[in-house]
Amino acid sequence: MRPSEQPLAERLRPQSLAQVIGQSHLLSEGMPLRVAFESRTPHSCILWGPPGVGKTTLARLMANAFDANFISISAVLGGVKEIREAVDMAERYANTPGHSARTLVFVDEVHRFNKTQQDAFLPHVESGLFTFIGATTENPSFEVNSALLSRATVYVLEPLNNVDLNNITERALELIGSVKLSEDSKETLIAFADGDARRLLNALETLCMMAQHEKISTVTVEWLTKVMGQRLRRFDKGGENFYDTISALHKSVRGSDPDAALYWLVRMLEGGADAKYLSRRLIRMASEDIGLADPRALSVAVDCAQVYERLGSPEGELALAECVVYLSVAAKSNAVYTAFNQTKALIKSQGTLPVPLHLRNAPTKLMKDLSYGAQYRYAHSEENAFAAGENYWPTGMTPSEFYKPVERGLEIKIAEKMRWLKEQNEKASEKAKEASSAKNSAQKA
Repeated sequence: MRPSEQPLAERLRPQSLAQVIGQSHLLSEGMPLRVAFESRTPHSCILWGPPGVGKTTLARLMANAFDANFISISAVLGGVKEIREAVDMAERYANTPGHSARTLVFVDEVHRFNKTQQDAFLPHVESGLFTFIGATTENPSFEVNSALLSRATVYVLEPLNNVDLNNITERALELIGSVKLSEDSKETLIAFADGDARRLLNALETLCMMAQHEKISTVTVEWLTKVMGQRLRRFDKGGENFYDTISALHKSVRGSDPDAALYWLVRMLEGGADAKYLSRRLIRMASEDIGLADPRALSVAVDCAQVYERLGSPEGELALAECVVYLSVAAKSNAVYTAFNQTKALIKSQGTLPVPLHLRNAPTKLMKDLSYGAQYRYAHSEENAFAAGENYWPTGMTPSEFYKPVERGLEIKIAEKMRWLKEQNEKASEKAKEASSAKNSAQKA
């Protein structure tokens, strides 16, 4: 393919380290990757970052800087067969005069390979047959197996900022030559790119092609908006970015910051996140972080989900916003959540203890004959509808205090009620001890 027929992003791909825009935290003087380039000493690494920030470009530049043979594999399209072919090719390079002794194997989207496929690289990385470089948009901690991860340095690439994207736009327009962008249309295009240079250049190439076809010399923001349609944000509906953003929403609600919570909610909605998923997460937040400090929060969250079910988007999204604000400003308590987890841990450690006879149901004569339900005290027949001193725990088990209400919201009242119940139980226990002592004294007499 002739250079003029290549996509704009490929024509603008940097051919030297000096042409790279962005990633100054890795490429500035004295920074890790810069030192690796200058030392001309290759080492296995994983380039982790969002799309369009230069992962493939850096891998290719490494091959040039290290005077290494470059073998590229796409984990999206490849498998064990392609890995074997890469190994065979590296071995041929190593044994063929005239070729560099060094080979760099670049695996794009390495997280797409399963554990077995990733393991196939290990012996050849260990032997020094080739240097492994992986590129991934997903967190390597979760997506790259530990054996391979331990043999590679992870470099985190960041989204390109507006200054970087502006410089790339200027470089692209200089190459195209026949079309200009007004300042506000340039700002709109950069915002549309959202840190992704490839997205920026693909959109710019489309715009310039259409502008040339319509004989437009300067692209205005009105024309750009008409051509590009609704402005979109980069949003990974299932990957690292998704879970980072939902985490930010949850923590903003927990931290009682309604404005930040709204920001993250709208970020997700605008990016195409499933609003039904968001409504389920809001119900979870109401249970986990608010609990009985404000029981209405759970009702608000459930109502919000039902409203969205009825209205859908965009009308139903306002209910989600209302719910997020309510949950953010509500009194907070994780007392029930903590109690629930502590109870699970206790049951896991102690196993399944039998239900005491007086708490068992007795629907048959045999069960009654076996004393099921015998001596059970019906709370509604007791003073204050409370059977003070009754034991509801397995026989011989020391009662635990899992639920400890906080001094916020309704749990202040709940704590008062629990203190009163505890006092009644202690009084009943004292009376029982006194009665038992008196009985023992009478028997001795």
